[in-house]
Amino acid sequence: MTDSKYFTTTKKGEIFELKSELNSDKKERKREAVKKVIASMTVGKDVSALFPDVINCMQTDNLELKKLVYLYLMNYAKSQPDMAIMAVNTFVKDCEDPNPLIRALAVRTMGCIRVDKITEYLCEPLRKCLKDEDPYVRKTAAVSVAKLHDINATLVEEQGFLDSLKELLGDSNPMVVANAVAAMTEINEASSTGKPLIEMNTATINKLLTALNECTEWGQIFILDNLSSYNPTDDREAQSICERITPRLSHANAAVVLSAVKVLMKYMEMMGKDTEFVTNISKKLSPPLVTLLSSEPEVQYVALRNINLIIQKRPDILKQEMKVFFVKYNDPIYIKLEKLDIMIRLTSQANIAQVLSELKEYSTEVDVDFVRKSVRAIGRCAIKVEQSAERCVSTLLDLIQTKVNYVVQEAVVVIKDIFRKYPNKYESIIATLCENLDTLDEPEARASMIWIIGEYAERIDNADDLLESFLDNFNDENPQVQLQLLTAIVKLFLKRPTDTQELVQQVLSLATQDSENPDLRDRGFIYWRLLSTDPAAAKEVVLAEKPLIAEETDLLEPTLLDELICHIASLASVYHKPPTAFVEGKVGLKKMLPARAGDTDSEQEAAGATIIPEPGSLIGDLLDMDLGGAAVPRGQGGAPAPDLLGGGLDQLLAGGPPEPTAAGGSNSLLGDIFGMGGSAHAGYVPPKQVWLSADKGKGLEISGTWSLRSNIIHMEMTFSNKAMQAMQGFGIQLNKNSFGLVSSQPL
Repeated sequence: MTDSKYFTTTKKGEIFELKSELNSDKKERKREAVKKVIASMTVGKDVSALFPDVINCMQTDNLELKKLVYLYLMNYAKSQPDMAIMAVNTFVKDCEDPNPLIRALAVRTMGCIRVDKITEYLCEPLRKCLKDEDPYVRKTAAVSVAKLHDINATLVEEQGFLDSLKELLGDSNPMVVANAVAAMTEINEASSTGKPLIEMNTATINKLLTALNECTEWGQIFILDNLSSYNPTDDREAQSICERITPRLSHANAAVVLSAVKVLMKYMEMMGKDTEFVTNISKKLSPPLVTLLSSEPEVQYVALRNINLIIQKRPDILKQEMKVFFVKYNDPIYIKLEKLDIMIRLTSQANIAQVLSELKEYSTEVDVDFVRKSVRAIGRCAIKVEQSAERCVSTLLDLIQTKVNYVVQEAVVVIKDIFRKYPNKYESIIATLCENLDTLDEPEARASMIWIIGEYAERIDNADDLLESFLDNFNDENPQVQLQLLTAIVKLFLKRPTDTQELVQQVLSLATQDSENPDLRDRGFIYWRLLSTDPAAAKEVVLAEKPLIAEETDLLEPTLLDELICHIASLASVYHKPPTAFVEGKVGLKKMLPARAGDTDSEQEAAGATIIPEPGSLIGDLLDMDLGGAAVPRGQGGAPAPDLLGGGLDQLLAGGPPEPTAAGGSNSLLGDIFGMGGSAHAGYVPPKQVWLSADKGKGLEISGTWSLRSNIIHMEMTFSNKAMQAMQGFGIQLNKNSFGLVSSQPL
């Protein structure tokens, strides 16, 4: 008969009956009673009233009964701390029992009883168990040290348990070593100082590597994780460790393989980039990662997320393995999308034909999300591999001819990006795009099409009619479409001012008077003022040459990538977020890749300059922004239908800028919009240099210079968006610096 019978009783007065059975002289009745108590406790009944009676049952030689009593004790000790002290003598006695199972059971239970009153009584039994002759007891005691440190860290340090734990690293039994490493890792991560409490050295590392081959899977993972936190003294030691870890890459357990990859990735970073040893290690990393992709889908997904990080850091590792990332018909959607992302990262001139053939095939699948991602991937290929751009555009045109609505919409979006990357090269396809104008109903696709019409308005005969058709439902459009439409019509007006004045007045009126969107209103007012005061400046601003978009705008920020590489085989590598982003409380020591051998100080400083603060830290600064400009009064004058452009149209048609006027004239009004003074400055101003490149800034390029005006140091910056989409959610702050420079006004 099974133990299910203990969970079926619902009698009243059961506590009283159990009390009498627990005090019975017959061992069998006593054991049955304890089983009933544990069953009641498991289903949520309060049986704490039986605490003293259950504690009395501890004095027994029966291992099963002792386990049950210890289980009860762990559950109720916190609510009955005074009564729990009664069990201390039994613990001390059990820690000296001839049976190692009982000794281990006692020390394990001691670590689980989180009661401050009795922890000091348990130090001596724990110390004896750490030096026990049986390895099972020692490995259990090692874990108990970590549990005791969590309860009372000061006590553990004072009693010298950390030194005892370090001694266990040289134990002859590999499982004892693995548990000691696990306990050490947990203790180090709980360090409040930010530094490890137990430092590792070369001798200790050698002991760990010796135990590595004989440990269980979990033991190997603990040791490998600990090795990933160790910084070798020189290249020779790093190479020695790598050679001894490399056999773990052929392990059957995926977690062991990824943990070994994590250690190797870190140590490779320390050595020279082009050394023969690093090249050999890179070749050895490829087969195990490919093998992981033949596992079940859940393991595949974790492997793919980790591979995504690895190829961002070292794309050479898997550059010859494109075929393993081709999508299978029975792959789950989350696997398909992840494989697609990795395919794009590995795309090069050598394999582009193969990749495009696959992507075109994917674009005829039934899964809408996958088809959309596939079409976008074709556009990313065109941007990444310039030699294949024409072939990609041809493929996109073929897809547009299918007339499948969502395929056409995605194709329009990616063609807009291709136009930005290769201006004045593929404009012959605009006519084909315009034929599908009526089928576009998604905001991003409509905004992309409007951008194309505005950008190439001089080549489209009926551009004004096309844009006017969007104005009919202007107030119902998505804000993204409204903003794009406003800019496109202003571009059209600047290119063909004679026959589009009425159209531009209409859109400016809709944007500034009828809209509740502050972004749209502000842009409308700026365009209005520019056109009415200085059309030449308007041309320079609106029709300025646009920066080319970057090839890879979705790469992780370098410092974040370095941190995530140190967290391979953990949740952080699956989420692609640091542990601080999703774990509350203590998250342990911050892990970062070491500086690569041969790096110069300037390179390290440049890398440090790209660190982006947490998004939350910028919110206050954004809210306190003050551009310091004079407010532009709205609705001046009582004319019912004002000429929004003022005299700007005449100046534009005349083909030149207005004559210079005295201070306070129309040109100074343009400056007022932005809150800029008109004071001139003297002296040399160095040309702007790139401070943050687009590839490190995820598409945002910052260039700047310094100048001296009116004895005030000015930092002039130009922000260029080279990404494939609008940027938002960033701000500016001036950190403390060695020059003592501070902002003269709140940013």
